[in-house]
Amino acid sequence: MLAFNRFVVAPERTAEFTEQAHTALAALAARPGYRGGELVRALDDPARWCLVTRWDSVGAYRRALGSYEVKATATRLLASSADEPSAYEVLASSPPGGELAVHASDVAHPGELAGQDRHG
Repeated sequence: MLAFNRFVVAPERTAEFTEQAHTALAALAARPGYRGGELVRALDDPARWCLVTRWDSVGAYRRALGSYEVKATATRLLASSADEPSAYEVLASSPPGGELAVHASDVAHPGELAGQDRHG
């Protein structure tokens, strides 16, 4: 499962924002089910940022958001992200030079996604 929290940050808030984002990322990284994450910035618009995290499952992500540590250090930052869907399920993946693996959806209706049964 992937979580994308997008932000628009005014230039004068960059230092404050990055400090908050580093603290939030560290708090999320300490939670069970966390697989990895990055704080990224758009190359063509330096006011646009994204906190990207990967999780074992949507349940692990939601439990992390409900933990005291994350509530105390990350919730304020995450609440300031763009008001849009932020949690995504992985439906296909491929390692460098590897085969494509198509994964079953937890939310799609049967037959909605072509090739759901292909695994590489």
